[in-house]
This record gives sequence, structure tokens and C-alpha cells, in this order.
Amino acid sequence: MADNFFTDNPDLEFHFEQLDLSTVVEILERGYTYHDRYPAAPRNYDDAKDNYRLLLQLLGEVCATRIAPRAAEGDEEGVSLQEGQVVYPAAIREGLSVLRQAGLMGPMLPWEVGGLNLPGTIFEMMVEIISRADAGLMTIFGLLEVSATINEYGTEEMKVRVLPRFARGEVTAAMVLTEPDAGSDLGSVQTRATYDEAAGVWRLNGVKRFITNGAADIHVVLARSEAGSDDARGLSLFLVQADESVHIRHVEDKLGIHASPTCEIQYENTPAQLIGKRRFGLIRYAMSLMNGARLAVGAQAVGIAEAAYRKALQYAEKRIQFGRPIRDLPAVTRMLLSMRGEIEAARAMVYETARLVDLHRAYERQLKEAEKPEPAARGRVKRLGRQLDVLTPLVKFYATEMGNRVCYQAIQVHGGTGYMREFSVERHYRDMRVTSIYEGTSQLQVVAATGGLLGHILDGLLEEWAGLDYGHDLTPLKEQVQEATLSFNHCIDHLKGQEDPELVSYYAVDLVEAASHLVGSWLLLKDARLSEQKEAMARVYVAESLPRIQQAVAALQATDPTPLLVKDALL
Repeated sequence: MADNFFTDNPDLEFHFEQLDLSTVVEILERGYTYHDRYPAAPRNYDDAKDNYRLLLQLLGEVCATRIAPRAAEGDEEGVSLQEGQVVYPAAIREGLSVLRQAGLMGPMLPWEVGGLNLPGTIFEMMVEIISRADAGLMTIFGLLEVSATINEYGTEEMKVRVLPRFARGEVTAAMVLTEPDAGSDLGSVQTRATYDEAAGVWRLNGVKRFITNGAADIHVVLARSEAGSDDARGLSLFLVQADESVHIRHVEDKLGIHASPTCEIQYENTPAQLIGKRRFGLIRYAMSLMNGARLAVGAQAVGIAEAAYRKALQYAEKRIQFGRPIRDLPAVTRMLLSMRGEIEAARAMVYETARLVDLHRAYERQLKEAEKPEPAARGRVKRLGRQLDVLTPLVKFYATEMGNRVCYQAIQVHGGTGYMREFSVERHYRDMRVTSIYEGTSQLQVVAATGGLLGHILDGLLEEWAGLDYGHDLTPLKEQVQEATLSFNHCIDHLKGQEDPELVSYYAVDLVEAASHLVGSWLLLKDARLSEQKEAMARVYVAESLPRIQQAVAALQATDPTPLLVKDALL
């Protein structure tokens, strides 16, 4: 067992060291004036980065030595419902206690409420590390991002009352959106919110389903506040402190992530506070919540995949067949190289997207606080927002589909032993499966990314990466990726030219597949300029990805309508 899940991961350390968040941190730290009031606040960017490194090292040690060794135990014990109360397995209770004692809660909350005031990118690195140790614990820790939404949109009274409790690790959170008849279609949410004039509070009535960590102390709930409405414009977001009016009706018996409770909840005249403005619950606040959650699930998938890959590599180095370690058998070598390449590509996508999210938030804060914002500043925020509307679902799609492939291959490397519970890859395989389902299925991520891809929203980023100096040795590889980019752009225009929207939707998954591998190729190629190890990885990944892009491009160029013409006869 490793003794530190940060320092034993050269690729994660590489991304941390190459990360430039200087603009973000300067804005986040108010020009480093916080240090005058809060001694833990950094004096400058170098100081901030040293602090982040120490924090990740601390978390890496805690996860490797305290949390990961008990993950199998937590999976085996699972969650129970006793007299209406959810009971976490002992391993999860201890894990939360350890994180609390280490002062690692409230990661993105400001100094004023006792938080760590971290950029989102560092938070995603924390999510990856915890996910590698225990995917179930991550679902509880990751939902601390709900507190950032309360900080952004809540009233001052709400923030003063609730946020310090998050920072001290006294409470956990749940994002309560889904209902039995409103899963992907959140605009159909029917939980009712009515204002109680006498008590001066809102009251919630309704049932929510598939709520991750539904036993949390603090719920952020999407409910219908406008009587007679039937679409997203009638929905608002509410803060609920769990009390006797919040009933856990059922805890789901799941394929994986057994240590985390997934609950069905009933609200009966539950007192609630409005977050932000009425009618903005889904179109602004919940969408913001979900985009943050989608990026965190991408980081979760990378963490679980890292754990599965390491177990597969370790097994392949020790398992002797035909007189040599199976790692050296070409069929197994190919699987291991593919796994590692996909993990590194997904990690690069997660942290590049997280960096852009941090920039977008920082620039938005500047705009909000400026007396006379410049048009160029508004344009910069708008451009970044459009790019993130494509990159976020793209990352969630690729990282989670990648993770499922990696965990499948990890079991395959183990052979029959991997199918047995005594080997952890079986647990990683089960835990990973939900990542391509919750916070929006892969199919919904395709829908979310397609419009922006058809609008060439990523062209600016791709051109920026293509414009870098790759040197003599990498130029041939760069030219291959450029050629694939050109073919991809031709396919976009071809697909846009189709008159049948059903045909466009049918082939959208090929568009997103191609875009994912293209972005991954450019990011690994960009990193290849910085080390021999990354250059070798880029060559392997691009060699594997280009045929996949070409296959998707061929499907997009053909846009054969036959499947749609015969679907009724076949289905």
C-alpha cells in the first residue's frame, strides 16, 4: 500500500506543478490582503501554491494510510436504515472524522467563515485523491460544493448561520433535485413550495428519489414555487435544515458505492428558505450546481480509474505465465498502455477545464465589483462561459466512459481473480459504473455538448493549442493531430447541413467521441513539450486515438439514415 496518494502520483504532481492560477488566486485572495486578518491566508502566489501543495500532501497521506485501507470494509458493511435514521458504515464515519480533524472541510468557502478559500482546481485534485481511496466517501466530501452555492447565492443571514458549520465539518450536504418522474427532465419537478405567511417561511411537500447522501444535515432542494406552472421557469431553489418533517423513506440497494446512502426522501410541510431569486432555481442555480458536480464526477472517475490501473499493473508485474510476467505479453501490455493513456488524457481534460472554470469565476467577480466594466472584460467572461458549456459535459462524458473502460480492463488483466471480491478491482468496477449515470447520463452530456460543438465554440482553444511551439521532434505528431482537427471540423459542417434534426441527434455521440479524443490528444501533445515521459505518453495516446477519431469522422460523413428508417420495425 502506498503511503501518500499525492506524492506517489507523478502525473498528478506534474499537473499541480504546471498549474498557473496566479490571476485566479490574486482575485480570490483580494490582492493578498486577507493575510492581514487571517494568518493562514497566503502572502503571494508562491506562498499560496506552497500551501496548496502541503494540503494535497496531507490529504494524500490521510487517504493512503487511513481511508483506503478501510474502503473494502465500508463497502462490505454498507449503509443501513434504522428506525428512519440512516447509519453510515464505520469506515465512512471514521473517514469523515479524519478529514475533519485534518482541517480539510470547507475547501472552497472563504476565510471569513472559516473555509480554506481554495480555487476549484485544487478542490478537484482533492476529489481525485479521495476517490482513489474510497469512492463512497468522495460522494459525501464532493457534495461540500453545495456550500459554495449557498455562499454565492444565499442571504447574509443564511451564510452566517450555515457556512461556518460546513467549514468546521459539523454538517454534510445533499443536492436534492431528482424525483420519481423527473430524472433527466428536471423541468418536470413537482415537489411544491408554498409560502407560509404566518410563519414567514416556505413549506415543501413532495418526494425526491435517488438522492446521493440524502441523509445529510443540509439539503439544497429544487421545488415548484409558482402555482400553475409546468416548466423550468416555475422552479426555485431552497435551503432545508433536516428535521422531523424530512423522512427517509428508503435507502437504495445499489450495484456499487455501498458506503454512500442513496435515498428516497419525503418532505411534509418542511420549513425552507429561498436561495437567490424565485424562478431561477433550475435555469441558473441548479445548472451551476450540476456543472460543478459534473466536473467533480469527472475527477472521481479519474481517481477510481487510477486505483484500478495501479492494481492491474501490480498484478501484471507479479503474475507469471508462459515463463514471464504477463505485463510483458503484448496483449496485456496493450491494455495497460491504453489504460494509462486514457487516464492521463482524462486528467488533463479535468484540470484544464477546472482551470478555465476558476478563471471564469474570477473574471465574473471582477465584473460584478467593477464600477464601469469594460466591454472587453464582458466579452472575455462570455467567451469563457461558452467554452465551458461545451468542455464541462465533454469532460464528464469522456472521463466517466474512460473510467468504465479502465475498470473493465483492470478485471481483464486479473483474469478470474479479478472477478473475486478479495481483489479490489471488482469493487472499483462496481463503484465506477454509476459515474456515467449520475449528474446526467453520458447521453445527456452528448446533448449538452452538441450545440456548442456544432457552433465551433472550441475552435479558439484548438487554434491556441495548435499555435504553440512543439519543436522539431514533435512536429510530425502535431501535424497528424492538426489533420484530424481539420477532418473533424469538416464533419461538423456536414452534420450541421443535415435537415433532419433526428439524424443530427442520432450521430451526435460520434461527434462528442471525436471531440473528446481530439481534445485529449491536443492536451497530451501540449504536455509532451515538457518531459520525455509525457512525450512517450502522447505518442501512445495519439496513435490509439487517431483511428478512433477517423472512425467517428467516417460515421459523421456518412450520416446514414437507415437506422432511423428501420427503428420501428426492429424495436
